[in-house]
Amino acid sequence: MERIERIHALHRILSAARYPVTLQRLQDELECSRATVYRDLAYLRDQLMAPVTGSGEGGFRYDPEENDRFELPGLWLSSDELHSLLAAQQVMKHSGGGVLSNALAPLQHRIEKLLDDHAGGRRVPVERVRVVAHRTRRLDETAFRHVATAVLDRRQLTFEYRARSTDLHTRRTVSPQRLTHYRDNWYLDAWDHDREALRSFAVDRITAARALDEVARDVPDEELDRQLASSYGIFSGTPKGWATILFSAKAARWVADEHWHSQQRGRFLPDGRYELKVPFSSGRELLMDVMHYGSDAEITEPPVLREQARALLSLAISNYEREPG
Repeated sequence: MERIERIHALHRILSAARYPVTLQRLQDELECSRATVYRDLAYLRDQLMAPVTGSGEGGFRYDPEENDRFELPGLWLSSDELHSLLAAQQVMKHSGGGVLSNALAPLQHRIEKLLDDHAGGRRVPVERVRVVAHRTRRLDETAFRHVATAVLDRRQLTFEYRARSTDLHTRRTVSPQRLTHYRDNWYLDAWDHDREALRSFAVDRITAARALDEVARDVPDEELDRQLASSYGIFSGTPKGWATILFSAKAARWVADEHWHSQQRGRFLPDGRYELKVPFSSGRELLMDVMHYGSDAEITEPPVLREQARALLSLAISNYEREPG
């Protein structure tokens, strides 16, 4: 019996019991160990706020004065689980009649059944929950297929790349390592043979992609993470230092709960402000995210990043010092 079934069964037993239920009876009916019963009782009491009373010696029951008022929550999915199911459902809805549409159709019904099962048998109106894509960029589907195929087949890949920051066109030959879906867009982590280094490429900037016959060079996962995930943002690279951002007391209320980087360090200051430190290599994406907070955020270290922020803000202000158009 899975945990969700045990919790529902335990709830039914305790809510119907007029007298304390012995530990042995709970073990028998739930088909589990003594330790599992205790864990499930603790979960009911501490996490779901069920009015569980009693002990292992005298048995367990719900407090009679609270029994009628307590109900199990209707949906038994975590936020991550619900997001994953709904995201998968939306992907299938928008598959556009491709080659997988018929094959994926049964999964749509399976997802709906999973949601119903985790809501105690009630139909879950999934149309009441939205997963909204944000700033998704259009990409060349043919190029994407070649990129994805090269990643999965472990073959080298050649393509035209137009850098967003410089608008420079180059021809690249790479050993694809992995595809990354980040902020609703796709990126390719790859070993660049011409530059003899790891690089990340925005797939929407890739055209004329073609898989080669040569086997791709494999870079160990530890090296990929060290080079590409150790600093802030998707185009991170090896950290060059730590950035310190100071947030106002107003912004601190939500920044303190945000995940910026796996190695971030944060602390509240005596005046209510929040100090956040993150490792960074290229400041481009970090600056963009800090600017999102406007006057509620200030980069204090390092001086070079602070100066870049000041220059960007000065340029932004200059746009408003002249007539529009």
